[in-house]
Amino acid sequence: MADERDEGGGLAPETRAITAGRASNQSALAPILWATTTFTYDTVDEGRRLATAAGTERFYTRYGNPTINAFEETIAELEGAEACRAFASGMGAISAVVLGLCSTGDHIVAQRQIYAGTQLLLQTMCPRFGIDVTFVDGTETGAFAAAIRPGKTMLVVAETPANPCLTLVDLDELGSISGPMTMVDSTFATPLGQQPIGHGVDLVVHSATKAIAGHNDATIGVVSGTAELMSWLWNFAVLHGANASPFDALNAHRGVRTLGVRLARQSATAQRVAEFLEGHPSVTRVCYPGLASHPQHELATRQMSSMGGLITFDVDGGIEAGARFVEATRIALQAASLGGPETLVTHPGSTTHVGITLEERAATGIGPGTIRVSCGLEDPDDIVADLGQALDAAVG
Repeated sequence: MADERDEGGGLAPETRAITAGRASNQSALAPILWATTTFTYDTVDEGRRLATAAGTERFYTRYGNPTINAFEETIAELEGAEACRAFASGMGAISAVVLGLCSTGDHIVAQRQIYAGTQLLLQTMCPRFGIDVTFVDGTETGAFAAAIRPGKTMLVVAETPANPCLTLVDLDELGSISGPMTMVDSTFATPLGQQPIGHGVDLVVHSATKAIAGHNDATIGVVSGTAELMSWLWNFAVLHGANASPFDALNAHRGVRTLGVRLARQSATAQRVAEFLEGHPSVTRVCYPGLASHPQHELATRQMSSMGGLITFDVDGGIEAGARFVEATRIALQAASLGGPETLVTHPGSTTHVGITLEERAATGIGPGTIRVSCGLEDPDDIVADLGQALDAAVG
């Protein structure tokens, strides 16, 4: 697998997840909660400076806050980025990139295999602002570059691994695109699973609500990139207003500290579950980058240092069997999130991707019996047994 060890300091990402973001902690071991919306200042000149400086942390929490900034510093370091901005959700982060960088008359290239919320943002909101969007097959070599309109394309949007069928985009190919800015939603991989900026990508987005925070107690998104780009986005974000709360930033920062061990356990469980599902007679397809049968397995081993805790599979029997399966699990819970300590199952066609058409779902690989599993921290034997009995109930 890809080695993402820091060449400068020699520290592994798992170590930097522990050591980063402590500059303003003084002697406190845990992140400090600054539960204030407003900070005082002594002079008019100081107020003017704080009101106009990008990244200021002690003026007004919509502009910045020490708790939020510490979390941002940690994510930036893990991504190998110069700066980071936290938002109230992953969609808040994505919409800030799209609307903060693109204007009327601009063009966006995006992959077809993408989270439905992002797809709907690009399909419904962008046209209202006169922003044109072209969707391409993100697994097809050269598809992004071929769709670029010189002088018009402002942004290329990718998601890898993609939600929910775990298709991959070649980060080296994406990072080599010149002209428009490139953005990768790296939520499924986490900053410990891959670092797109190291492949030449301009911006990396995460729904940090998921595995980064990791305990289902924070709703938060992040964007990382160069200081210049993040300064531009910071100015838009102050007007956009979808800033992260100090409380969510505190919980997310706490979650980062254990991301290494959680990701290792969830990835190991996912590998075992995927192998079990691949051998089950009632399962017609298993999508997991760690399987040799995954059509992009070689690419995964080249650009990912961890295969992650997400698995997607198709159960024989279509939507009825899929519904019976998710309702029959006893340990795994039905929920539309991922990356937390509990194993979760969801039927994408009726939850995460219900807002797009059947044709659009089919184009992204979502069938009537498609199931997504987010492996948690339970004993792997218990999870395998639970999914096995649910499959028996679904098709028995």
